[in-house]
Amino acid sequence: MATVYEINKGIGRSVEFKGIKAQYIIYLALGLILLLLLFAILYAVCHLKIYYCLGVVAIGGVGFVTTIQRLSRTYGENGLQKRMASARLPKAIRSRSRRIFIQINQQDHAQK
Repeated sequence: MATVYEINKGIGRSVEFKGIKAQYIIYLALGLILLLLLFAILYAVCHLKIYYCLGVVAIGGVGFVTTIQRLSRTYGENGLQKRMASARLPKAIRSRSRRIFIQINQQDHAQK
């Protein structure tokens, strides 16, 4: 009888959980932990009624999850990081002098 090996076709692909990809899973986990801490603070420290605490946390949770899903769907695995990096790039580079290019050229000739 021949041995049958299963091929793992998921090698090299990013992790996905219910449509949420890559680093967004970590963002979601951290947000849910913060919501749990918010609930504990509201209930234990501020002595609010449990229904008010649940309402605040439920509304915050739904908003947070939908935001994370929208970001994951819009930007994909690395798109949000690329967008944040492109926002830091200057729109234009202006030089009023050619001095820096002349100095670089002289250094190149000195090394040869």
